[in-house]
Amino acid sequence: MKCLTPCIAALAGSLALGAAPAWAQEDASCQKVRFADVGWSDIAATTGLASVVLQALGYQPSVTVASVPIAFAGMKGKQLDAFLGYWNPSMTPLMEPFVKAGQIQVFERPNLVGAKYTLAVPDYLYEQGLQNFKDLPKFEKALGGKILGIEPGNDGNALIAEMIKKNQYGLKEFKLVESSEAGMLSEVQRAARSQKPVAFLGWEPHPMNVQVKMKYLEGGDEVFGPNYGEAKVYTAVSAGYEAKCPNVAMLLKNLQFTTAMENEVMLGILNKARPEKAARDWLVKNPQAVTPWLQGVKTFKGEDASAVVAKALKG
Repeated sequence: MKCLTPCIAALAGSLALGAAPAWAQEDASCQKVRFADVGWSDIAATTGLASVVLQALGYQPSVTVASVPIAFAGMKGKQLDAFLGYWNPSMTPLMEPFVKAGQIQVFERPNLVGAKYTLAVPDYLYEQGLQNFKDLPKFEKALGGKILGIEPGNDGNALIAEMIKKNQYGLKEFKLVESSEAGMLSEVQRAARSQKPVAFLGWEPHPMNVQVKMKYLEGGDEVFGPNYGEAKVYTAVSAGYEAKCPNVAMLLKNLQFTTAMENEVMLGILNKARPEKAARDWLVKNPQAVTPWLQGVKTFKGEDASAVVAKALKG
């Protein structure tokens, strides 16, 4: 009975501590954050921004570039942890089976709103009358029967190929030309310099919107969605990742980008800067952007995130 009073005091103390639990160190494997990138400069930009912050927090981010199906399969198999570029609705047919099977988790809040994704042409071709998907057959000869896409396996390419297969909008005589983002844009810019007809897969955010005087085609709502394929971009992680690595997951959930922000970072990437260098340069000039991303986030060792990141961006 001698222990009654001190034991009760000790128990009360432990319960008080339990009301405000101390920082719980993540599993050591969480220190390595493995991002998927499907080769688009907008995803390279957002992944670069996240990576700069993660490095400051004591993590070791890495990036694997792969096609959309391979990236999703990598997340399913837990060889990859996170993907910042799930464009909805265009990628939904590819993503949905993984989500329904409980293999990939998509965070509820988008990291970008107001994006566009549909077919586009230079403004001079638009002024000549190619303004709608239904106008494409009239310009088949001028276009050489080609619509320029990006990398094989991309969701936008799949939408174009399906339109052609179904003869939707009268496109049965067209063919999809697959390339890379850089390859397609190079061909578009080459055509624009000599004002030659060209139709291509366009999207925003992307510096192409200022590098090329371009217009998005109307009438593609059935395929790309309304308002020129208006999209929201979401963050996805492999199943169970949030429970295993809650601190990283909190940062990823907090990430919010704007089209203007991404355009500026992407411009640096297209000018041959490494994504993390372009992202860091932007963050050094705009350190206030990081503040909302760090709400509820600690360093890997449990330190105050805001102070550590601020110091890293000054160094």
